[in-house]
Amino acid sequence: MKNTKLILAMFISFIGFAQENSENTYQNSGNKLLNDNLSKGITIGGYAQIDYNEPDGSKAGKLDVHRLVLLFGYKFNEKVSFLTEVEYEHVEEVYVEQAYIKYKLNKNVNVLAGLMLVPMGIINEYHEPTTFYGVERPNVDNSIVPTTWRELGAGISGRIDNASLKYQAYVFNGFKSYAGEAGVLRGSDGLRKGRQKGAESVVSSPNFSTKLDYYGIMGLRIGLSGYFGKTQTDDTSVEGSTIGISMIGLDARYKYNNLELRGQYINADLSDTNEYNTLTGKDLGSKMNGLYAEIAYGFDLKGEEKLTPFLRYEKYNTHAETEGSLVANKAFDKNELVFGLNYKVADGAAFKVDYQLVNNAVSGSNAAKQFNAGVAIWF
Repeated sequence: MKNTKLILAMFISFIGFAQENSENTYQNSGNKLLNDNLSKGITIGGYAQIDYNEPDGSKAGKLDVHRLVLLFGYKFNEKVSFLTEVEYEHVEEVYVEQAYIKYKLNKNVNVLAGLMLVPMGIINEYHEPTTFYGVERPNVDNSIVPTTWRELGAGISGRIDNASLKYQAYVFNGFKSYAGEAGVLRGSDGLRKGRQKGAESVVSSPNFSTKLDYYGIMGLRIGLSGYFGKTQTDDTSVEGSTIGISMIGLDARYKYNNLELRGQYINADLSDTNEYNTLTGKDLGSKMNGLYAEIAYGFDLKGEEKLTPFLRYEKYNTHAETEGSLVANKAFDKNELVFGLNYKVADGAAFKVDYQLVNNAVSGSNAAKQFNAGVAIWF
């Protein structure tokens, strides 16, 4: 409850800077490649993230081409378009992150179907590496949301201009929780291993996802997300093989000249976890939550170049509550401080450095420390 009040108070303080419409302030690849102003035909884009990670005390760091993504948009006519995103991770792993068709009923209503991003929080939809500060994505989004979360489904999106609202509503297949007589989900990373990613996905129960974004104040975007349903199993006759999920997210982004503020809170209530853990021998919690708050300020240099220091605080717990005899693992209750610099050398190209300090609630544990550096590209 204290965390919820903190985030709500932060949102209210953001609103105090009221100015005018901010619908076009924030963009992702879908916005770019399926822009209404683009002519008929193909549009090509992409993004890349190259990282260096060195834990304190380590004699060697790790270099990695973390992501290399190719984006293709095709506009058939004024109403029909298609977007796909093909990702290479760590050079050798290949994924399709998005592949959906968009049919424009009118200027305020679109029908979408295919492999799509679940609209939860900020990073899951806006995950291009030049759109966030820090070499790595926030851990709240990795551990709780979990990004990059995409599933197969269909639904609608659009705007209500008079209310300055963007809306999304979809029906998706859900996380897989049980396969081949084994449990998939666990306490250390929550729902993350249950993402099906459109790869021969099992569907035993539809899930509902929705998000509202308010953009009526210049530079400000406030989001309210919801995701409700059950996990999927390849054998519905096995009692205790699925769990219920109710996830709520609140997020806010604000830009005022060179000042940038971000905040996010995600809470997931999971039902029937005691039965699931008894069946599978796993340690899945019955509640997971996380929040972060971030501040950044950009200093203009020559031309497009900008140097931006930032500071982010995160707190996340995949064992916020547990059911039955399962005792909450304090090692899963973490808080994190990240600070660093972002050097934008062009619109869509940046060098990044940061330093992470991660603590957990285990008595006497030492903070894990890590230096990160990287290159971020998006075009």
